[in-house]
Amino acid sequence: MNRNTSRILVFGALAIAVNVVLGIVVAGLKIPLLFLDTMGTIFMAACFGPLWGIAVAIGTHLLMGILYGFTAFPFVLVSIATAIVVGLMAKNGKFGLKKAIVTGLILAAVSPLIGTPIRMILFGGFTGSGADIMIAAMRAAGAEIFTSTFIGVVVSNFVDKIISCVLVSLVLSKIPARTLGINNRHAQ
Repeated sequence: MNRNTSRILVFGALAIAVNVVLGIVVAGLKIPLLFLDTMGTIFMAACFGPLWGIAVAIGTHLLMGILYGFTAFPFVLVSIATAIVVGLMAKNGKFGLKKAIVTGLILAAVSPLIGTPIRMILFGGFTGSGADIMIAAMRAAGAEIFTSTFIGVVVSNFVDKIISCVLVSLVLSKIPARTLGINNRHAQ
């Protein structure tokens, strides 16, 4: 194994830890409109491409599945889509602030298209996340369960994915390119 691959694997392990820890903390605090459980995936996909992001997404959900059971694993599809979108948007390691915001907006549309059916089919719309507050409020106001779930997930992802992408972009702006082994990653 060469030095660069070893470095990427270390970053990958750290990215999985970041996803799990932030996911657990935000879920435990039931913070509305946030998940923050894909920041490590976003980081890896932005730095090293979609395949490394996908590897982190799968690793994260396998670990969450071991820790919390089956309920965490189906959302791996959302994380895989996140890795693909970020990896494509951050070609050549470029993931500046403007690109991060645009990527967050794209993810805010893509993620609910995948996540809402998973929530509906497996969990009846409610997963115990902070988004459930909005979903419950809309249900109480008379909205149908699918509509409530979809809108709740869209709003949550709008906030979560933009914040996650911007935070990763800001972190990347502070890490020297040589540390990651990539060049020109912050150009717009």
